[in-house]
Amino acid sequence: MKAITIGILPQDKMRQRAIAIARGDYKPKAGEPKVWFTSMKSLAEVLSDDNRALLRVIVDTAPASIAELAQATGRKPGNLSRTLKTMSHYGIVDLKRERNLVRPVAKATEFRIVAAA
Repeated sequence: MKAITIGILPQDKMRQRAIAIARGDYKPKAGEPKVWFTSMKSLAEVLSDDNRALLRVIVDTAPASIAELAQATGRKPGNLSRTLKTMSHYGIVDLKRERNLVRPVAKATEFRIVAAA
């Protein structure tokens, strides 16, 4: 499984970067982050010890549904669903819809953090 590169940029710098890309003034280089957070604090909330352990359980057990993952982890399905949606928003987890179930799939368990000074 490939590591995901994550960038940390303040909101205003992130907006300037997005506008520059949209205008064609800047082309992102290979290896630049595709996942961005506005602060180290927000990154730490999403990639907490518990959430990284959750990713490991997803990889190791390949649960067929959120309910199955909840049973494997002892976490409540509602709480787990919110966490997985947040992680999905940042591209860390895929939530695959299959029939009437949602199957979580971890996209990475290793992360490279790039923070601008």
